[in-house]
Amino acid sequence: MRTTSSPRGAKWLTALFAAAACLLPAANAQGYAIDTTDNIRASAKTLAFDLMKFYNGNQSGQIPGILPGPPSDGKGDYYWWEGGALMGTMIDYWHLTGDTTYNDVITQGILHQVGDNRDFQPLNFTASLGNDDQGFWGMTAMLAAENKFPNPPADQPQWLALAQAVWATQAAPDRHDDTCNGGLRWQIPPTNNGYDYKNTIANAIFFNMGARLARYTRNETYATWATKQFQWIYDVNYIDHDSWKVYDGGHVEHNCTDINKAQFSYSAAILVQGAAFMYNYTEGDAATQDMWKTRIEKLTEGLFRDFFPKGIAFELACEGRQGACTPDMVSFKGYVHRWMAMVTQIAPFTRDTILPVLKTSAEAAAKQCTGGSTGRVCGFYWSGGVFVDPAVDKTTGAGEAMDVLAAVSSLLIDEADPPVTNTTGGTSKGDPNAGTGSRHATEPAKPITTADKAGAAMCTILLIAGGIAIWIFMNLGD
Repeated sequence: MRTTSSPRGAKWLTALFAAAACLLPAANAQGYAIDTTDNIRASAKTLAFDLMKFYNGNQSGQIPGILPGPPSDGKGDYYWWEGGALMGTMIDYWHLTGDTTYNDVITQGILHQVGDNRDFQPLNFTASLGNDDQGFWGMTAMLAAENKFPNPPADQPQWLALAQAVWATQAAPDRHDDTCNGGLRWQIPPTNNGYDYKNTIANAIFFNMGARLARYTRNETYATWATKQFQWIYDVNYIDHDSWKVYDGGHVEHNCTDINKAQFSYSAAILVQGAAFMYNYTEGDAATQDMWKTRIEKLTEGLFRDFFPKGIAFELACEGRQGACTPDMVSFKGYVHRWMAMVTQIAPFTRDTILPVLKTSAEAAAKQCTGGSTGRVCGFYWSGGVFVDPAVDKTTGAGEAMDVLAAVSSLLIDEADPPVTNTTGGTSKGDPNAGTGSRHATEPAKPITTADKAGAAMCTILLIAGGIAIWIFMNLGD
């Protein structure tokens, strides 16, 4: 059932946004001030407000959890997965700043997209579902558990159980085959364009979630899978063995040897974060921990070399070529900032290497937020230090806003608690069987039977009768 606000509530919320806008500080000609902790919090608050103006899922008639889209339907620029990325960004915003303004909206949005089997495979989106899409929502649920984001009501799916469900569906035999000696395919339904492609991001997310679930639950099964998955990515040469560049993927008909050497920042960063969780998990096993330490160092070195020239985030695959960056690509910088900031908490030896780079990049990001009628709209191009007119290159959407919010709020990482586990304060309830009974998107839907139709007809009759009764009660009462 779709959960929406009433029309009156939507109008009230719109009025509230308009009124609140008058109270928020506009960025000055030099962008947002982030020179002190107080200024960082104030700037992050305004950035969060402006970001959430792109989200209408809490308004009447809209779908909670998603940004306007998908592009194929002409409804907006955003695919389903980016709604999950938005929810994760806002969970980190709450965790880093303590601002609870959007918590109820975020909870509503996540829970609305869990699907009938509580595994982030909602029927409206399974026809175009990728393992990476599902995985982004799973990582958001995992983040909620790690950050102790307020738990849902007891009768609703719980954060840890949702993450476990996503991992379990992706560990299931129907998601794996012998082509390329293993690994997840990009897409889930065999009919999808891209089903013949095994890409880094889908497999890196699965690795990342396994590493985090291992640390949170101390269940060795997750760690075993995570170790195996990283090794597969390395062995198939999606990670260059000399430079540690991270490539995009390859096709199964070529045994994944036709490697697409496009590089995306979030693929490298998610591997760094997963390796950091494995480093933390293997404490006490010096040899294994040292192996993960080396992987963190090599991947971080490659990430900063390729994607942070002059210490400022730069999306190598598209930035610098007008119009080349898709709405997906322009959101990657924010994930990199968030994930690398967390790395410094669970692998503290990285702190002196990572934090100065994130600070320099965040300063450049904040400086160029001088656009639009408010004088504080943020763009995508940080290195130039000036806002790029959307008429020249339309890059002022939700992805760009997420990027800068993530970069600025992540400057507060030293003041935030590290991700918890079930033995260090975690309160989210798990379910080791979650996802194991799910109907996967590779399976055909159950045919509708005569009994189903009869039951549906009876439900319709009862709903109509109930509606009439409510109408009579409301109109013939006092």
